[in-house]
Amino acid sequence: MMSQEQNDLITRTGPKDPCGKLMRMYWQPAALVDELQGPRPVRPVKLLGEDLVLFRDEEGRYGLVDRRCPHRGADLAFGRLENGGLRCSFHGWLFDASGKCLETPAEPKDSQLCKGIRQRAYPVVERSGILWAWLGEGEPPAFPEIDCFVAPDSHTFAFKGHINCNWLQALEVGIDPSHASFLHRFFEDEDTSTAYGKQFRGASAGSDLPMTKILREYDRPIINVEHTEYGLRLITLREIDDERTHVRVTNQLFPHGFVIPMSTEMTITQWHVPVDDENCYWYAVFTSYSTPVDKNKMRDQRLELYELPDYKSRKNKTNDYGFDPQEQLTATYTGMGNDINVHDQWAVESMGAIQDRTREHLGQADKAIVQYRRLLRQQIETVTGGGQPMLFLDAGRARSIQGPATMDGIGPTRGWETFWMEVDVKRRRSAPWAAPVPSEIAEKIRHLKAV
Repeated sequence: MMSQEQNDLITRTGPKDPCGKLMRMYWQPAALVDELQGPRPVRPVKLLGEDLVLFRDEEGRYGLVDRRCPHRGADLAFGRLENGGLRCSFHGWLFDASGKCLETPAEPKDSQLCKGIRQRAYPVVERSGILWAWLGEGEPPAFPEIDCFVAPDSHTFAFKGHINCNWLQALEVGIDPSHASFLHRFFEDEDTSTAYGKQFRGASAGSDLPMTKILREYDRPIINVEHTEYGLRLITLREIDDERTHVRVTNQLFPHGFVIPMSTEMTITQWHVPVDDENCYWYAVFTSYSTPVDKNKMRDQRLELYELPDYKSRKNKTNDYGFDPQEQLTATYTGMGNDINVHDQWAVESMGAIQDRTREHLGQADKAIVQYRRLLRQQIETVTGGGQPMLFLDAGRARSIQGPATMDGIGPTRGWETFWMEVDVKRRRSAPWAAPVPSEIAEKIRHLKAV
């Protein structure tokens, strides 16, 4: 059982919280690039409990500054973009993307006040359709060379969605392989040829078996958890018969991400980013290893559920997530429609704003969650002691973090250990972009074949 103190330690991410200090050792998704399109590229952003304003100046430079003007505290989210920065609408004070005060126009011409003013500001970089912010101190780490950052823009698509609960319970649903057999259960199987852009609706690789059928009929998976340089690897096995086993390989990407297969040709790299302790956004990059991503179709599919400008779900607590008791009897396990994002949202929001882990009872199926929490506590302790956590990378080490490998397919019951790696490597080598083969996977295949 977990104590309240332990629960607070791993959930709260404010500037003074130990987990908040850990989170500030990593680049954080602050917004989608799409959110700063249009005639006025200025957006308020709340990130790790801090109220900020994100903007793009006339030269295309991104700035992320404290939302309150240092003059009298007015809201810079309503500022004017002009003269190389963001100007407060109250008295006209002007700040550039680095937080430097450029003008205090109401002051006398010979005033030196501006020289002593600096607005708190954070670096911002663009990667794979997401604007990333560094809220830590000192030099930020390099980005790992994982697939979603290596693939060309044509083969990636980014999106986000709001969840009204703490980041940790939102993340933990993604490293819980057994829930898919229940929460995402469909009583009827659809035509798998229409599954583009939808998770768990296509056929499993190497077969014509729909994923919906596999999840529904094989609901006691064997879950293996391995520690890696980037976090955890989960290998989930559902034995179909003596000859065939369904193999699903997913990854926890420290601190708050995961990498999972979406289909035979696409993966999802997803982060669960604290807005504050009771809200988070998931940010996802969908990466294709075959044809360019149909971004318009992917966006349109997701905008059926998520409303702009805040990317909040149309199905939520206020309308019982679209729950239909007749549908629950006849079509889906939850009675909440076909979009698994709604299922996940209900599950994690129903736990409360911050899940009370002092009351939970974990079993064998929760082994990845147990391992992740242990890892999280270890890394919090490292940072509290003045050390650098895992995946705090320099440019050289960033090149060594590749992949990670994922797989979702039907393999041999005896020999699945090699099978899933070979499937992943084959997909990478046939990709139209230079998808790197992680060195540990290449070495394991050579070793297993030699044996």
